Amino acid sequence: MYQNQKERAILLTATKLLMILLCAGWISLWLLKPTDLWTKKWHLAENSARASLFGYYGLNFVVYTFPVIVLVMIGLVHLNNKPSSPQTFRQTKFSTFSNALSNPLVVNNYLGILSGIELLGVALFLLFLAWTFYARISKDFRKLLPVESLNLKIWELKYLRIATRFGLLAEACLSLLLLPILRGLAPFQLIGIQFEASVKYHVWLGTAMVLFGTFHGISTLFIWGISNKIQDEVWKWQNTGRIYIAGEITLITGLVIWITSLPQIRRRKFEIFYYTHHLYIVFFVFFLFHAGDRHFYMVFPGLFLFGIDKILRIIQSRIETCVVSARILPCKAVELTLPKDRRLKYKPTSVVYVKIPRISRFQWHAFSLISSSSVDDETMSIVVKCDESWTRSLYDVISTEREGESDQLKCISIAVEGPYGPSSMDFLRYDHLLLIAGGIGITPFLSILQEINSMQNSSRFKCPARIQLIHVMKNSQDISLLNSILPLLLNSSNKKMNLQLKVFVTQEVQSGATVVELLNKFSQMQTIQSSTRCSSYAAQGLESLNWMAAITGLTSIVFLVALIIFNHIVIPTKKASKKTKDRTPSWISDLLLMSSFTLAILSSAVVGIVLRWRRLKKENLALIQTETGTQNAIPSSVVRGSRQEEHEIYYGGRPIFKEIFSNIKHEDEGTEIGVISCGPAAMNVSVASACKQISQGLRKDSKKKRQQFIFHSLNFTL
Repeated sequence: MYQNQKERAILLTATKLLMILLCAGWISLWLLKPTDLWTKKWHLAENSARASLFGYYGLNFVVYTFPVIVLVMIGLVHLNNKPSSPQTFRQTKFSTFSNALSNPLVVNNYLGILSGIELLGVALFLLFLAWTFYARISKDFRKLLPVESLNLKIWELKYLRIATRFGLLAEACLSLLLLPILRGLAPFQLIGIQFEASVKYHVWLGTAMVLFGTFHGISTLFIWGISNKIQDEVWKWQNTGRIYIAGEITLITGLVIWITSLPQIRRRKFEIFYYTHHLYIVFFVFFLFHAGDRHFYMVFPGLFLFGIDKILRIIQSRIETCVVSARILPCKAVELTLPKDRRLKYKPTSVVYVKIPRISRFQWHAFSLISSSSVDDETMSIVVKCDESWTRSLYDVISTEREGESDQLKCISIAVEGPYGPSSMDFLRYDHLLLIAGGIGITPFLSILQEINSMQNSSRFKCPARIQLIHVMKNSQDISLLNSILPLLLNSSNKKMNLQLKVFVTQEVQSGATVVELLNKFSQMQTIQSSTRCSSYAAQGLESLNWMAAITGLTSIVFLVALIIFNHIVIPTKKASKKTKDRTPSWISDLLLMSSFTLAILSSAVVGIVLRWRRLKKENLALIQTETGTQNAIPSSVVRGSRQEEHEIYYGGRPIFKEIFSNIKHEDEGTEIGVISCGPAAMNVSVASACKQISQGLRKDSKKKRQQFIFHSLNFTL
């Protein structure tokens, strides 16, 4: 065992060093690309490669695209071998510098919550954009030559060059645009950022890309207009160089995608946002025609990985399972229990995407798992708050479609994608855990608490000394969302897990009811069984990380081989064929690149289907049949022996988080306190602001051993 641990440690160190080197090399490539030195060396390398079997296209792929693909592949192997046992996180304290970077530095209702490391990343990216623009435009102005066909003045020429270079800034944003929204191949997991948190980076990059691209397109049209060439240029599909009409289609498509993704449309008309986002296919195709294959190789890594990620997700979610049971909660929410493979393990706060064909054949919705795979090997559960069109339809299906006079639902087929979760269980490393939830934002905390409870009997695991759960809700019936952790809240014999609940009911006046009385009142609900005739399969989850790394590598090889073969068949590259290449329209090379990409993605689909078929063939799991009835009602004996005096309830107001943090400051000196918030954006901002203020006060107080409040937020509105 010791030998295995030593080998794993060596492997982790080696993969980490390789990832650092690859990342540094890729960044250096972007920094050197605008320089004259790189331009000269690169032209020589392309000319040498052109006459070889490899071709200039192979060189572009290997240098510009492949490093990112290898980085993700090594990252998957690293995550697969990284230990996730909780004792690791309890023994290793994070440094003060690391905590300072992760804590919020900017808390604003418009900008949201920005940590130190996010501000540092944004600043470095803006610095890179400024360097790229300066290096390009200064070289352009030194070599500025008049364009006879346009007959422009010197300021007009300079403005045209500026507009062109803004297009390269949009290209830089586009190269990173898809990386934050990868799910199975998510590179951000390597630095501890989950998918739902990295989505905001996708939004930032998309907004910046659209702004740069719009300036690029409108300014170019302006110059054409004042030179009276707009009619000639705007519809031009030339054989070589920039294809202008393709650029205009790209810009219009990007604007449509961006406008329909604005919060005002996305929240009210989710279907419009969802369907127009699939125009990304049109966007990338015409961007390739406009920019050419050489520029496209810089953008290609994100698209390549996204294609593999997407096809593997489609294959995984094509196998539909069925709902095992359902509960209608008093707060007009539905708890669904789904079957899962016994081998499927996931970490707390994991998210699944579900689709119910009876409601919609195309809509997918994300929900946090409220269960723990350490507690239940055969099922997993989600809670759906029924306040939108899709969720209201689900509520109607559950509440009305029963089979005759029985309490059994008709078969409800459901497609499941995921689960996607964090790479580690960082929440276990804190001395004091403060969980703050708003409404349905309680769901990820239910899985955390169940995980901690399941592991507290382990001799290797030291439970956080204290756990406080603060649940802010509009109405007292929302307390039924805590149904899955009733034993933890009411079991007086569980002294090892020091859990305290504070409930804030904001839209009701004082009723005199205690927490336990409300739990008892709103927990009398029936578990309704569902017919399982529609499917004999359980949720399988994703392929292993090692398999996904292997599929990614295989797809890269297939792409490169196909690209070389297609180019040698269509565009001969013999010694005297440089003129042949010049006579070949540039869009031919673009079509060959798209054909190679399509073939490579199809190869990954074949491998994914074979792997999925093998897993299903081995599966002998029957759907779990649970007992019907009110099995989760609180027995009276448990209520009498409950921890009623430890839980608190407040009516008619919201919590004052600064006071809560101040009380913790006096109670636990010199401790590391993890503050995790999940709820509406306004609540998360309030929590982050209070955390920031109390931390600044602690830094000024040097008389006592300082506490550390480490803030984290979870996003449940994808």
